[in-house]
Amino acid sequence: MLETITANRSEKAFDREKIHAGNIGLNVDHAAVQIEVERLLASMSLQQKIHEIRGWQAAPIDGLYYAGGDEALKIPAYKMVDGPRGARTGMATAFPVAIARGATFNVELERRVGLAAGLEVAAKNGNVILAPTINLLRHPGWGRAQETYSEDTFHMGAMGVSFVSGAQNYVLTSPKHFALNNIEMTRFEMSANVDDRSLHEVYLPHFKRCVVEGAAASVMSAYNKINGIYCGEHPVLLDDILREDWGFKGFVESDWFLGTRSTAAAINAGMDIEMPVGYRFDDEKITEAIAAGELTEETITRNAGRALYQKIAFDLANTVVPDASVVECSQHIELAREVAEKSFVLLKNKAVLPLSTSQRIAVVGDLADVPNLGDRGSSMVTSSEVTTPLAGLRAFGDEVAINYYTSDADLGDIGESDVAVVVVGLTYKEEGEFIPTQQQESEGSDLARGGDRDDLRLPESQEQLILDVASKAKKTIVLLEGGSAIEVSSWVNEVDALMMIWYPGREGGHAVARVLFGMVSPSGKLPVSFPRSISQLVDWDITALDITHDLYHGYRYLDRKEEQPEFPFGFGLSYTEFTLEGLQVERAEDRFFLNVSVKNSGNTAGAAVPQLYVSYLNSSVERPVKELKGFGWVELEPGEIADLEIEMSDQELCYYDPHHGWVLEACTYDFRVGQVSDNLPLESTWSFDGKDWLPE
Repeated sequence: MLETITANRSEKAFDREKIHAGNIGLNVDHAAVQIEVERLLASMSLQQKIHEIRGWQAAPIDGLYYAGGDEALKIPAYKMVDGPRGARTGMATAFPVAIARGATFNVELERRVGLAAGLEVAAKNGNVILAPTINLLRHPGWGRAQETYSEDTFHMGAMGVSFVSGAQNYVLTSPKHFALNNIEMTRFEMSANVDDRSLHEVYLPHFKRCVVEGAAASVMSAYNKINGIYCGEHPVLLDDILREDWGFKGFVESDWFLGTRSTAAAINAGMDIEMPVGYRFDDEKITEAIAAGELTEETITRNAGRALYQKIAFDLANTVVPDASVVECSQHIELAREVAEKSFVLLKNKAVLPLSTSQRIAVVGDLADVPNLGDRGSSMVTSSEVTTPLAGLRAFGDEVAINYYTSDADLGDIGESDVAVVVVGLTYKEEGEFIPTQQQESEGSDLARGGDRDDLRLPESQEQLILDVASKAKKTIVLLEGGSAIEVSSWVNEVDALMMIWYPGREGGHAVARVLFGMVSPSGKLPVSFPRSISQLVDWDITALDITHDLYHGYRYLDRKEEQPEFPFGFGLSYTEFTLEGLQVERAEDRFFLNVSVKNSGNTAGAAVPQLYVSYLNSSVERPVKELKGFGWVELEPGEIADLEIEMSDQELCYYDPHHGWVLEACTYDFRVGQVSDNLPLESTWSFDGKDWLPE
């Protein structure tokens, strides 16, 4: 009898056709749009053009901020709303924060989040979602770390462009904050000082990918300065790079209130729309600037044309508002739970997880019973229902026996339970967007202090709670809530299991239960290095007004210092085991196709995240020890094998020369693949002689 041979399943790490399906921005007849823009401009007065380059009002109308529009000319207004974790207006689906979604390393899942968030914004009559936030997590103490995806530019670009293409099935996106916005307390005045090479290699590639590959419809500028010049009036950033180099067709809008600091300088540099209202772009200031020769009507016409462009490209005049029933619909609620489940990062497990429903479980900590969705700044989302970890565990099944202990409860009998689950972490009071005009601390307020963290440890009372429970409980599991890295070195050796659950969204509690009880195997990987101590990382001063940015932060910085973090970038355990083998590398024209076989060699279904890093042997310039250049997400049944293809272009191997642009240098490129950044067993090299290569 002949044996049946079954071929392995094939997967693409980043399937462009799937990711970019339906993205309106990628299907624009630009020649036709430009003709219509010019026709409209020819019929408009100077006053009508000025109206197109500013917002209407300082406070939102039904949760939306309006800009431009002219009923007589049938020009629709932009209607903008924040959206890094869902629509910030009324009730909406609160998804896990972006750093949690970054931990999934799952680009197709992030596209689905973009689709859902974009649809809900459209259903609320909005047409611009102010997302994704794609500022690099240069230091985990950054207050808005939760709003972004990663410390790594390649990972950031892949996740960001996936959200952009998903959301732009329905609305315009606005990747933000352009650029180098990575400290909160001094963001309004701070200067990010950076050399050209670091700017182009580290801090801009993810923006470029969203603009060039994803056709992002707009870009929001940052508050801070770059090399002493405010981003909102930076001609190199807004014109030379964004438009001339990248071919950006959309509009630039300012961050709110202080994103524009001037009239003529900002408009001339390429600031197209001041938001939320025309403080610097009001009639009087613009008229004075024209009279003084600082500004011309031609420049106003240029910027107004840019503001009009996407209204025509996205056909906003004929938008059909989706039915309101799509907001918090069952599919979006299920998606929020799925994302949470796939975002949790299992950091330690001494044979205690998964749990059995027959075990007696002690749940400990005030945060176990508190909705904790993240900060209360501009990315805040309000859902009609939020499931806490305690509620999720209690709802999992009638047979589950749970005793709950608040943080100040008597723990004397906790040893009678089979296992203790301690929920600790951060809240909107410890980290988040810093809004100096609104510093309410009460639970009933939409806004609170937020800001950066100058210490990465948990509050002392929470560390003591962990130690107290661990000294009395038979087994101790710690669930960490927060938006970035947390130091655990002082107590991690005392507990049996540790899982990072971030700010897990409205369905977080149900996701916690399903993962703890083994319905889902954890597959999240760290998108930020967890240091043993803050002293391992780049210098961090939350009061600094001048900060030097270079090629190194995160794992790149740790590699250079030969420092071992507590948990490295890309790390995350599973309930099963995976093996990678058979790395094959094929070159085709200007790119590589790397294939690796991924096998679930354990007894439980789960998902693997193979990661590709590149090193540069005998390079003529200073380069990182290694850089992430590809990753994939593969779900497998026990014993199942899949072949994963990772595509990598020559551009990913280049360094930036300030005088000659992108350079693919003659050297040996070392390709290494593994399941975490510090263990890359599969290796292949490519030697390039420097001939017959031209930059893109």
